[in-house]
Amino acid sequence: MSRQIVTGVATCLTVAGGLLIAVSLPAAVGAAEAPHEGAGSGWSTISAGGLYTCGVRPDHTLWCWGDNSVGQLGLGDAKTRTSPIQVGVASDWVGLATGFDHTCAIRTDHSLWCWGSDRGGQLGLGPTGKRKAPTQVGAGTDWTGVAAGYTHTCGIRSDHTLWCWGGGSFAGQLGLGDLTDRSSPTQVGTRTDWAMVKAGDSHTCATRTDHTLWCWGYNGQGQLGLGDFTDRSSPTQVGSRTDWADLSAGDGYHTCATRTDHTLWCWGHNGVGQLGLGDTTNRTTPSQVGTASDWYGLSAGHKQTCATRPDHSLWCWGLNNSGQLGVGDTTDRTVPTQVGLGVGWAAVSAGGSLHTCAIRSDHTLWCWGYNAQGQLGLGDRDNRTVPARV
Repeated sequence: MSRQIVTGVATCLTVAGGLLIAVSLPAAVGAAEAPHEGAGSGWSTISAGGLYTCGVRPDHTLWCWGDNSVGQLGLGDAKTRTSPIQVGVASDWVGLATGFDHTCAIRTDHSLWCWGSDRGGQLGLGPTGKRKAPTQVGAGTDWTGVAAGYTHTCGIRSDHTLWCWGGGSFAGQLGLGDLTDRSSPTQVGTRTDWAMVKAGDSHTCATRTDHTLWCWGYNGQGQLGLGDFTDRSSPTQVGSRTDWADLSAGDGYHTCATRTDHTLWCWGHNGVGQLGLGDTTNRTTPSQVGTASDWYGLSAGHKQTCATRPDHSLWCWGLNNSGQLGVGDTTDRTVPTQVGLGVGWAAVSAGGSLHTCAIRSDHTLWCWGYNAQGQLGLGDRDNRTVPARV
C-alpha cells in the first residue's frame, strides 16, 4: 500500500516509502502553470489505504476519512467519516503512508508518528496495542520516508539506513532473515545506501542509491520478481539492472516499477489483468507494459494499477468491479486504459480496497470506486465509476 505523493504542476515529489525524490513531469503542450490555491485549500499529497484515505494540504495540515474502526483516521475515536476531517491541529505534516488499517506520517522535524491497528506491531510503539491518535515512534528526528503494508511498516532514515517492524511471521516481509514479528523499528542489515521503500500486502521492495531493485517477503504469486515462487526473508536483488527509478508494491500480490528510460514493468499476480500485459497470466520476472517510454508516476493497489504520462493523462487497468479504474463502467481491463479524455493529472494513489484517488495540477482532489465506508470523501457511501471531486 503506502501510496503517498506530493504533487506540483511540473514536478512530483514521491514521499511514500522513500526519500523525497524529484520526478520531472513535462508540462502538457500549451498548458500554463496552475495557480496555487493558497494555504488550507487544495491538496498536495494523497494516500488511499484499505477502506480509508488520507491527504495533506499545501498548509501541511493532515486530513483523513473513511473507515475508522480501529482508529486509523487518527481522530481519537472509532467513528467512520464520509468527508475529510482534519487530524488534530498540527500544520507540519510532510510525509504520509496508509496501510490496510494503520497510518504513519512524518513531520517537518523528521519525527515519525503512527496510529490505527497494531495487531502485528506495525505502529512501532512496542507491545502496547492500537492507537486512535498520532503517536510518535521513538524519539528520532531523522526519518525521511515511510511505507505501510498490511501488518508491517518500513522507513528510511537520513543516513540511508532501512528499518522495518510489525508482522514478519508470515513470510519474512521485514527483511530481517527470520519469521519473527517486531514491535519497534529494527534495522535491515547494515547498508547505508537505501533510497526508496514500498510495502505491499505482505511483501516489500526497495531501491538503493545505485538504482538496483531488491524485494523480499511473500512470493506466492511471483511478486518478488525473482523467477520463482519462493518467499525471501532478506532483501534479494531483482535481476542485475541498475536503472530502476520508481516502484509500487500492490496489495493484490503484484509489483510495478519504472526504469530511468521511463518504461514501465510489472510482475506477480495477474488474475484480472493488473499487470497491464493484455492477458491474465502471472509473471515471476519484470515484464514490460507495452512499448511506451513515457511513464512517470505509478501506483499499484489491490488488483488495479494506475499511472500517469508526461502529458498529464491518467491510465488505469486491472480489477474494476466497483468502478475503481474510473472509466465509467465495471469491466476489468488487461491493458492501460485512459481515464476520461482530459489531461491535468499530477498524482494518483490506488487503494487497497477497490478505490482510487488522484490530484490534478490545479490541486483539486478526485476519488472513485468502492465507497461503502465513505473512503471517497464525498459525504455519502455510493460507489462512483468516474472521478468525482472531493
